Amino acid sequence: MKETSHESDVLIIGSGAAGMTLALNLSQNFKVTMLCKDKPMEGSTYYAQGGVAAVLGKYDSESSHVEDTLIAGAGLCKEEIVAFTVGQSAEVVKWLVGLGVRFDKKKSEDGSTDFHLTKEGGHSHRRVIHAADATGKEIALTLSDNLKERNNVTLLSRHVAVDLITEDTLGLTGNKCLGAYALNLETKKVEIFRAHHVVIASGGASKVYQYTSNPDTASGDGIAMGWRAGCRVGNLEFNQFHPTCLYHPDSKSFLISESLRGEGGILLLPNGKRFMPEFDKRAELAPRDVVARAIDHEMKRLGCNFVLLDVSHKGEKFIKKHFPNIFSRCLDLGIDISKEAIPIVPAAHYTCGGIVIDKNGLTDIPNLYAVGESSFSGLHGANRMASNSLLECMVFATAAANHIASRPKSRAPNIRIPSWDESQVVGSNENVTISHNWKELRTLMWDYVGIVRTNKRLHRARRRIKLLRQEVEDHYARYQITGDLLELRNLACVADLMVRCALRRRESRGLHFTLDYPDLSEQAMDTILTPPSFH
Repeated sequence: MKETSHESDVLIIGSGAAGMTLALNLSQNFKVTMLCKDKPMEGSTYYAQGGVAAVLGKYDSESSHVEDTLIAGAGLCKEEIVAFTVGQSAEVVKWLVGLGVRFDKKKSEDGSTDFHLTKEGGHSHRRVIHAADATGKEIALTLSDNLKERNNVTLLSRHVAVDLITEDTLGLTGNKCLGAYALNLETKKVEIFRAHHVVIASGGASKVYQYTSNPDTASGDGIAMGWRAGCRVGNLEFNQFHPTCLYHPDSKSFLISESLRGEGGILLLPNGKRFMPEFDKRAELAPRDVVARAIDHEMKRLGCNFVLLDVSHKGEKFIKKHFPNIFSRCLDLGIDISKEAIPIVPAAHYTCGGIVIDKNGLTDIPNLYAVGESSFSGLHGANRMASNSLLECMVFATAAANHIASRPKSRAPNIRIPSWDESQVVGSNENVTISHNWKELRTLMWDYVGIVRTNKRLHRARRRIKLLRQEVEDHYARYQITGDLLELRNLACVADLMVRCALRRRESRGLHFTLDYPDLSEQAMDTILTPPSFH
């Protein structure tokens, strides 16, 4: 059977805010191929509720936004990266509005902006521009509509990237990235994708945890592929747990936005007592790591399954106007949030570490970029501040696009890329292995590598993950690959990297809190892991 091979100037693995921004910026002069492993709108961007943090108000300033980000990052943010990102925020909003994104309007009292700005945890000013409580959906749909008009961009859904193709993986001198292998889920065949430049924009790895606010696509594929190809990774011990995910048996991964607390929502114990002021003077508006740990502490102390978030005092009219999506979803489940409190629990939400990149999104491998949640730029430090993530996606995607555009166009090297070899594998009737290991991995990560950690738990996790990886790699070598197997393989890889990073950090900082080292070290250092194939 003849192999299927594709060739383009730029291959983008992922189709969220970062990937679509990159494609739009390159579409005029480059042939772009985008791979989406599910339906185009199934990434984290579509489900993002909060908004985009941007300096738009008269009494706000870039220096204030930078300072807030540095404080939230607990000493590990790279200040020049933070300043670079914040400095682009107003331009990002202008670009999005120009594309047709409909942010909520409300003339400010000082006349400095026509948009409604909300305040979220860690922010000292109202600076989060939003589209009600479904900002990600509005941005994703608008970017997607604009992409449909670009003839140079080809979006292939239901294509799961398997591994990167580099000179090194082909046994050649050098380590330039040449493309990727990807599994077509419709034909069940692995196809070759050649490209001058490859960009990983596949999102984070929060699906590694049993409870997550993320969609099923967040399986760390790009991070794992980058590591296997020879990219360093950094700060993967810092996985953010969003404090407020809806607790309901009929609801999966539904986030209750930070902005509810920004607009006056308060956290209560099941008996109705408020507790956040006892943990932090900022109370409900403390950074996410502080709020999540406080909730976790109270749940463990009381032995309860959830706490409550109450916004009912704001009134039905206000709630319906500002949080129509949350109001409607909760009402469908029998919870009228204008009259009663919302049961919530923390859930894995955001991967603050990832593939090491520079300000242009370049990784350690020539011609390979990473942008968005799969990357580690130094923006978030030990804890991401609310609504800086969508901003990061668009700032670094634009930077990567500009860098690609600035490089001289050259002909692709005439290197033969071998077809995917399936001669030694057979179809599997052992899918129970995948489902069992999948559940075990996510459970042990939640129990042993969660909000509060100990060395004993981390070592237990490391030993079990090692065995799981051996079983997964054995299955991978013997049987034809499937989408589920690829995700499990990648999650097991990233889980191991997370635990290794956590064991190296002998302090408590930001999102990493360990009972064995509860204090903050005087010296703030990143955790960088180097793969065996690093050049």
